[in-house]
Amino acid sequence: MSDTIITFIGGGNMARSLIGGLIADGHTAAHLRVAEPDSARRQALIDDFGVQAFADNATAAHGAAAIMLAVKPAMMATVSGELADQIRSQASLVISIAAGVRSADLGRWLGDDVAIVRAMPNTPALVQTGATALYANAVVNGEQHDLAETILRAVGMVVWLPDEAQMDAVTALSGSGPAYFFYTMEAMQAAGESLGLDPRTAQLLTLETALGAARMALESADDAATLRQRVTSPGGTTAAAIEQLQAGELAPLYAKAMRAAAERAAAMGDELGDQ
Repeated sequence: MSDTIITFIGGGNMARSLIGGLIADGHTAAHLRVAEPDSARRQALIDDFGVQAFADNATAAHGAAAIMLAVKPAMMATVSGELADQIRSQASLVISIAAGVRSADLGRWLGDDVAIVRAMPNTPALVQTGATALYANAVVNGEQHDLAETILRAVGMVVWLPDEAQMDAVTALSGSGPAYFFYTMEAMQAAGESLGLDPRTAQLLTLETALGAARMALESADDAATLRQRVTSPGGTTAAAIEQLQAGELAPLYAKAMRAAAERAAAMGDELGDQ
């Protein structure tokens, strides 16, 4: 794996995160390539990671076992079309991290015989604590399956989906999910300030509480509902707060919000597929 050539088409934040994670996992920087049209960003990739960086997509993709398409969704049809013949001749695995771009459309642009993995990472990948869902088309073989998983595990946990239709739900849950927690943190910090805490104290208590709760949930064999019940004493302060959240119908509100996100993800897929 350490000498496998992996090419990133696009050198933005997610590509940088994956490159950093792969190098930390022992992948040789010399076997990582990036195609990035911006000269300053290209030089920064070379300086920061020691990777090979090119202005031209085809040069970067030459001989690559895996090609990570890390460009904006609106550019996917164009970029895929330009690289299609080369990817087929090399039998490269294609991994797409473009939100909303379906594997069938990628196959239409690249060729039906191309091995494609669609990935939905989230922004905590930038600090190696991401959550990524993967879906493989029927062309992907066992070795390519393992390669895709290894690449994305460099920035966090990975789950495989048996049905690509579930990707819209993943987008609503983990793809957009960090923003929900940031919004909750905003609200908790503001509430703390309204109760008399200074902004910095309210912020620190909010962030450490969020981190601690997430760590407890990850390390516990119990589900979130059980953990909540365990720390909610009848008639106590936590119970008083939870009663207000339930009265405000927080759970149905989350369901409504995530449904809206999933529906928008599906609509984006339709729009992008029309290209």
